[in-house]
Amino acid sequence: MADSTKTDLKKQVILAIREYGISTVLFRNLVGERLGVNVTDMECLGLVFHKGLTTPSELSRYTGLSSGATTAMLNRLENSGLIERQPNPNDRRGTMIVLAKAGTEKVAPWFASARQMQNELISSYSEEELQLIMTFFEKFTSMWEAERRKLGQKLKAK
Repeated sequence: MADSTKTDLKKQVILAIREYGISTVLFRNLVGERLGVNVTDMECLGLVFHKGLTTPSELSRYTGLSSGATTAMLNRLENSGLIERQPNPNDRRGTMIVLAKAGTEKVAPWFASARQMQNELISSYSEEELQLIMTFFEKFTSMWEAERRKLGQKLKAK
């Protein structure tokens, strides 16, 4: 492969990643608008949906919110009927966060078509291609996490 071709492909990959990120954010923002929640609330709902069960501390780490801001977010989502707080069976003082049945019924239809299209797209790749894609996204996620930590440390030092 010629260097210019690889250079062009690298640029195209970075641009495609950027466009992917923008598209997913815009989609989630639109769903959030329809649900009456903000972007961070949608990220919280996404994590709860995929994990099924999480803690306020985990949500705080995931979203980057302070514990107070996380509590306010959970209050909004609970008042909207999207999540429920349940006692943590492993910690008497702890709380677990789950999607409320009504929340699932509100959110699921907005993602049904996208889930179907994702499944069709992903099914079109071989196992080897899927492994490569998965590894790429895992490495890219790790890279962004490391960059976020570095930036956070720099900002704290100021």
